Amino acid sequence: MKLMILESGAKAKTVKKYLGKGWIVQACGGHVQDLPSKGSKGSSKSMWKSEKNVLPEPPWGWTRGAEKKIKDMIKKAKKSNVDEVYIATDPDREGEFIAWRLSIIFADFDSQKRVTFNEITEKSVNDAINQAREIDTALVDSAKVRRFMDRLVGFECSRFSRSWKLASMGRVQTPTLGFIVERELLREKHVPINFHSVNFSSDNVNFKIRFHEKNDSGAWLDDDGKHFPDRTFDKELADRSIEILNQNKTIEIVTVKEGKSNRSPKPPFTTDTMLQAASSTLGWSVSKTSSVAGELYNSGHVTYIRTDSTRTNKEARDTIKQLIREKYGEKFLGEGVLGPDAKKGSSNVQDAHEAIRPTRPEINQLSEDNKDDLKTLYKLIWARFAGSQMSNSIRETRRIEAKTDNLDKKITGTASWRTHAGWEAVYKDYQKNIIENPPSSELSIGSKWDIMCDSENPQLVSDETKPPRRFSESSIVQQMKKVGIGRPSTYVSTIQTLNRRKYVENNSGSLIPTDAGKTMWLEVVPFYNEQDNQGLFNSEFTAKMESNLDTIEDSTQSAPKIWHDFIENFERMNDNAKTKKRSVPSKRQIELLNNLIKNMKQNEIANYLNGKKPHELTGDEMRETLDLIIEEGGDFPASEKQINLIIKLSDQLGYKLVDVCKIVDVDDINNLTGGKDGTASRVIDQLISESQLLPATESQVKLINKIAIREEVPLSDILSIADIVSIEELTKKDASKIIDTVMKKNKKSRKK
Repeated sequence: MKLMILESGAKAKTVKKYLGKGWIVQACGGHVQDLPSKGSKGSSKSMWKSEKNVLPEPPWGWTRGAEKKIKDMIKKAKKSNVDEVYIATDPDREGEFIAWRLSIIFADFDSQKRVTFNEITEKSVNDAINQAREIDTALVDSAKVRRFMDRLVGFECSRFSRSWKLASMGRVQTPTLGFIVERELLREKHVPINFHSVNFSSDNVNFKIRFHEKNDSGAWLDDDGKHFPDRTFDKELADRSIEILNQNKTIEIVTVKEGKSNRSPKPPFTTDTMLQAASSTLGWSVSKTSSVAGELYNSGHVTYIRTDSTRTNKEARDTIKQLIREKYGEKFLGEGVLGPDAKKGSSNVQDAHEAIRPTRPEINQLSEDNKDDLKTLYKLIWARFAGSQMSNSIRETRRIEAKTDNLDKKITGTASWRTHAGWEAVYKDYQKNIIENPPSSELSIGSKWDIMCDSENPQLVSDETKPPRRFSESSIVQQMKKVGIGRPSTYVSTIQTLNRRKYVENNSGSLIPTDAGKTMWLEVVPFYNEQDNQGLFNSEFTAKMESNLDTIEDSTQSAPKIWHDFIENFERMNDNAKTKKRSVPSKRQIELLNNLIKNMKQNEIANYLNGKKPHELTGDEMRETLDLIIEEGGDFPASEKQINLIIKLSDQLGYKLVDVCKIVDVDDINNLTGGKDGTASRVIDQLISESQLLPATESQVKLINKIAIREEVPLSDILSIADIVSIEELTKKDASKIIDTVMKKNKKSRKK
């Protein structure tokens, strides 16, 4: 018997159909062992220690639920007399890491082999088995170093960010957040510029009035100095133009320039282009696209979905070309387009496998028994691959300049009609209103064209310039890819982390930084980025680290060297950040000092602060000032949390706040002091004590009745624990005593 281990159950189910008898096919569910979780044994800083020429070897721990699953798998394999284990995890860095851990766990079996396939077809699976290999240690080392980097940055920098009460920092997530925050800052700085434009349609051609040339005194330029000849500041000029067009109802052609435009097909999908296309074409989120694409891959319909490569298999290309030839004709065939990532020498590309394409290109749509989402995305993937092997689409163009009576402004427009569909033939479901015939009006100098005037034609557009668009999920992926800080396996998880950490919000497809996100980027990150050396969270530094991981993968650089160089850089940056942080007061320190001096007189404040404002103090001055005020018995106001609790307890007891304050001889709730020994704490203790004498809550009464039924004893025996005989006498304090007593008794019984 042979055992094949894959990552997903769906993939295992598909592969099982191809292998048949003599095989056990099981799914491990992804990572089975990884770096120990925070707080567990072996998760301390000691895990980073190692000699210069070796990588650390931390105590790899089981991921949640994996230990039982793997032990059951081993038990079944031994019972079935398995003698060969084929580890078929995903064909990338992460998959190789999982395979490495599995190879160690299954070391007792006679034979272990590593197999990979880029597509789940019978031929690919059998070919992979015949070409089984050993674990690729370079890939594993690359995955290890990435883990070490991410954990070290996350562990140390997240601890640093706690001073701002922020959740976490990350090697990739934080620079990605930076792009979103910086875009928001540009939007906030944007000053709208008003403009007016006039356009109209004649014979399916859109015309615009060219109001000003670049050197005109009234020329309309945007913030960057870009000239827009069809825009004007002059509303009267725009209104007068509309009136003239409505009166004349015709234009006369002055010049016509002939031309052609070719639209080239795009290369097959990579991970990032698939996410972008599904967003713009289907309106899907990146997480939905990733999930549906995963189902397509696991079911054997498309090739592996995590790739930066645009190259494809010759056999697949030949198959799709034959289909194009038969369905559309020879003139629809092209040379085959390759994206920049398929060319040798491209940087930031994991070119381990093909682009995303159909595994059986002759099938242009899935059968009806598949889910709608699967059919929809498959159709898009197929069209993209088929289009990449097709000819250009061709359009005839005519650039037209026209005039009309009593208007001394040029009128311009471009007529365009498609003469050859080319690759667009397979994209017809994604394109609308394609014009395939020339205008019916004469395209010659002196010819007159009619304007069909109505309430919307001609049209006056009065608007203002818009701020830069916020990033969407797909456009932030594009940005990550552009600067080289992400990889196909991290795009979706990075966005999900930013959402989960509450650093960004997705508002109708736009990523908006929260206050926490802005605080992270504008207040915390500068401690790491504004240094003499390269900033830790600069995208350039992150991209360099990603590139270094790739060099480990292709064995051009040593993994220990990359890791130890990173540690050296990181420790210097981290120490610098800590030193700088100590030199300036934290937000929490400023808040505390403001509370301490809130009720002081101006001369007292000046004495403590030496004429400075709290935020103007250095870090050392802030610590000395806080220590001095507290040492001298300085009182600070009660916290918002304390005040809210006092109000809540007072409402429950039916007390007026003015009477509550008399407990500590204070005339107003705002004059209560904070801290453990402050007057607010004394008031809270008194109110809590009195609230315990209130009647038991409805939930407490229900629970005590349930206890009596469960223990099979009379209710009176349960109530006797608190020395009462009737449920009507039950107070909150009594109820708590009864519940605690029974719970402790049951706990002791369970231990015995």
